[in-house]
Amino acid sequence: MQTKKLKTPIPLSIWAIGFASCLLNISSALVFSLSGIYLYGQGVGIQWISTLEHIVDGIAYIMKVFSGLISDYFRRRKLIMMIGFGMGMFSRPILAFSVTFFAVGMAYTIIFLSRVLERIGNGTQATPRDALVADLSPDDIKGECFGLRTALSNAGSFIGAGLGILAMYWTANNYQQIFWMACIPSVLAFIILGVFVRDSKLKPEEMENQTKPKRHPLHMSDMLRLGKPFWLLMIVVTVFMLARVSESLLSLHAHKNFALPEQWVPMVVLIYNAANSLTGYPIGRFSDHMPRHYILAFGCLCLVISDVLLAFAPNLTVALIGVAVWGVQVGITQSMFLALIADYVPADLRGTAFGLFYLFSAGSIMLAGIFGGIIADRFSISVMYLASGCIASLSVGILILTYNLTKRDKAKITKVSY
Repeated sequence: MQTKKLKTPIPLSIWAIGFASCLLNISSALVFSLSGIYLYGQGVGIQWISTLEHIVDGIAYIMKVFSGLISDYFRRRKLIMMIGFGMGMFSRPILAFSVTFFAVGMAYTIIFLSRVLERIGNGTQATPRDALVADLSPDDIKGECFGLRTALSNAGSFIGAGLGILAMYWTANNYQQIFWMACIPSVLAFIILGVFVRDSKLKPEEMENQTKPKRHPLHMSDMLRLGKPFWLLMIVVTVFMLARVSESLLSLHAHKNFALPEQWVPMVVLIYNAANSLTGYPIGRFSDHMPRHYILAFGCLCLVISDVLLAFAPNLTVALIGVAVWGVQVGITQSMFLALIADYVPADLRGTAFGLFYLFSAGSIMLAGIFGGIIADRFSISVMYLASGCIASLSVGILILTYNLTKRDKAKITKVSY
């Protein structure tokens, strides 16, 4: 009689990383979903607010690349994560002080510096975090582990956005109190990371063919060691992310074209984050039992479906369904891209690989934002979503082609069956 193999449990450190990320995102969403409203209410123009957002997001992506390289060099992923979490934690009181003690012009400058510090911290911790999840995940539940981390992080953004609405009501729009309140979850996140997360070590099977020292600088040969499947996946990433126009346009679309009242606009963000957070874990777990490329292709198709719904929505209800599907595709594709990278690359180059993933994503997303904005301005937001759907459809075809090439090279990962 054959005994049934017991399911491998998710390590405590991965649960801790997920909850720490959740708390940090609660704090971030609570603060920075309101900082733009605060500045706009104080007479700061939309152009300056938009400039702030683009600059800090660019800085975050740059830091993701360098933090990945550094974490591979030192093999101290937890330490680098704690530095990033610490920056995010200290940015909160800086923001609260700016609202309390400074005039609008100086407050904008300090909010900008606080936002830069927060995004540097976010970029610093993101890549080592993903690499650490890859290091600590048992091979048979790797997708489940990434799905859990993604779901908890997105749940934090959802909760933070909801708390922002409630906090504005409870405090009668007192930004100072709200920004001080946001310090609490960021401090708790830092404590959880420090106490409950252990750093990674190479597994015995990963050490067998290790000829390089523990610390080594990055060489061009390492780019080749990332492997053909990884670089083929980066082609898919580059094309797919060109279809990912700014999520902020989801709210604008609902408000401008379907007369969603301004006070209910945050509901769009809540629906998006709820769908995103509820998708990551079950999809990640499901991917441990079948080829991840199939699930990634389904995620890409969800973007096409969302674009069609948003472009041709006859009413607000259909548009909000499109928003939900948009959140679902983010939850699927983000988890699958990260899990596939973890499958493909050597353990000592995971930080570098995740950094490159964020670099390619950043370039495509910035281009998508620029051209998406031009299309929406000259034509309409609906036409912009049609263009996004066409590019997403193209990414599905490229994914199928690259998957066949990967199988041909015998680089497809063998899944564990139960």
